[in-house]
Amino acid sequence: MGERPTLTGGSTSSRTGAEAPPGTSASGEPSPARAAARRWAVRAVLPAALAMWLLSLRNVDLERMRDLGLLQVLPVLFWVALALLTLGFCLALGDRRTGNGWFVAYVLGLIAVIHATPTLLYPTLRYSWAWKHLAIIDAILRHGGEVPNADKLSIYNDWPGFFELNALFMRATGLESAVGYAAWTPAFANALLLGPLLLLYRAVARDRRLIWGAVWIFYSCSWVGQDYFAPQAFAFLLFVTVIALVMRQLPYSALPRPDRHRRGAWPPGLLLLVFVIVAAIVSSHPLTPLMLLSALVLLSLPRRNRPVVLPVLAGAVVLTVIWDITVARSYISPHLSSMVDALVQPDANISSGLATLGTAAPGLALVSWIDRGLSAAVFLLAAVGFVRRPWTRRTGLPLLVISPLPILAANAYGGEMIFRAYLFALPAAAFLIAALLVHRGTQPRRRMLVIYPVLLAMLGGLVFGYYGKEVVNRFTLQEVAAARYVTDNAPPGSRILSLTSGVPGLDMHYDQHQRLLLAQQDVEDKKRLVRDPLETVKGFAYGATAKEPAYIVLSRAQAMDTYLTGVLPALTMQRVDSALSGPGAEGFTRVYSNRDAVVYRYVTPAEGER
Repeated sequence: MGERPTLTGGSTSSRTGAEAPPGTSASGEPSPARAAARRWAVRAVLPAALAMWLLSLRNVDLERMRDLGLLQVLPVLFWVALALLTLGFCLALGDRRTGNGWFVAYVLGLIAVIHATPTLLYPTLRYSWAWKHLAIIDAILRHGGEVPNADKLSIYNDWPGFFELNALFMRATGLESAVGYAAWTPAFANALLLGPLLLLYRAVARDRRLIWGAVWIFYSCSWVGQDYFAPQAFAFLLFVTVIALVMRQLPYSALPRPDRHRRGAWPPGLLLLVFVIVAAIVSSHPLTPLMLLSALVLLSLPRRNRPVVLPVLAGAVVLTVIWDITVARSYISPHLSSMVDALVQPDANISSGLATLGTAAPGLALVSWIDRGLSAAVFLLAAVGFVRRPWTRRTGLPLLVISPLPILAANAYGGEMIFRAYLFALPAAAFLIAALLVHRGTQPRRRMLVIYPVLLAMLGGLVFGYYGKEVVNRFTLQEVAAARYVTDNAPPGSRILSLTSGVPGLDMHYDQHQRLLLAQQDVEDKKRLVRDPLETVKGFAYGATAKEPAYIVLSRAQAMDTYLTGVLPALTMQRVDSALSGPGAEGFTRVYSNRDAVVYRYVTPAEGER
């Protein structure tokens, strides 16, 4: 019989007159013995997979990482553990008696395997931007609020919510640095996100397996890596929370009638909570409020949704406008013309996030193509789910899948908008994919034959995107020590140079120093750097008005960054190092070095002779 659409994602079918397959009852359910064996397997596979994962992390040689990052050094046992964990989840998904507790355990196990692995392997905090955010919190604590002389980092004065919250936490706990808990942010942030995701999916479905299938698919496809210690991770968590609360109030909510208030009515306390969360988003991140407004506008298109959505939309517009014309005015005003110009270049905005792979290392090119393939597959499967499961069209989730597109067309966001758009569309897209794969119209055994390889393929794409660039994202203790030497010893007003941003902690005291990245200069300057490293570095080190010494930091991660991305020729760092240590390098002195980094101090010869 055909499928009857329901809000729960289920279907009704009949096997009247058909013989039950071996090992199943006449109703299609597995026999008691087989069901008991499956339940035993679900309970045994999880601890076995986690034990194998932990064992696999022993003696991992991080120094062997190159083009493919952690993919090159993680042992076979790690991949076996991940495949076994996925198999156990599929077995749980095939048994309608599996309780929520086991689904929670499997999803948390997946989060641990994917997101805790780098934290357990690396001796210090991963990702240069996370180190930058530590410096911002430190500056806020030193100044008691807004940071003066912030230069290029002044944008964080305009959206300080995330940093002020962390500063408040550190004052309350007496911690001297956030580096300890920042390292665990990816695992912690993803675990926290589980609550809003469940809230969202339970608003449109009651089928437990469908809900948990969507959750697993979300975590299996979230390769973008915006879950580190950053405002966007905090704001995305709040974004999903707001959308989930709105969805629960909509007329087609799958919640039983006694659990819902009168259609179109917001309980005052709940509406106030939504506005508080929106205010936290608006004060923490410039992009996420725009994504929220776009999602709310599209959700308000169906007439039946407007009594619920319009109050939240109006509040979000008011809060965003007030913030932008007051606190964030110092950033908005000088950039307004470029924002307007971006509106008439939607094709350029979309293509800006697609890396030019001609100069990249072969491994990075492969990773980028797999990232694109996984992203395209997610949207394709979501579209198929939209077509094959008509009941999903009434949930509003298809509107959320396309809601980032207007923002994507309006602004490039430094080349990152296309990836952010994918991330904001993913929660809804994951549910549409789950609706396609997890439904009651097929036998559990046949369903698992389809779901298991699909989930494995998704995880395969995820690990390429998430682990493939770790040779740049990982830092050694020696690199941290070199950066700390510079920030501890450079006098206020010093200029600090590096090839790329791949130096951990070099932004500390950014309100007292000027930071310069040679790889971000114009094309002619980079050509001069390649032709004549000594004179080019000398020119940037001294500048026009520099009165204090300059420091040049060269490190392992920067060398790998230039090789991996091709932003500079792969041997640029070695050539700069040789030039600065050569006989003609007047004014340059090597003041610090270790296995992974070297620091040069530059003083003009005239000042050095006095």
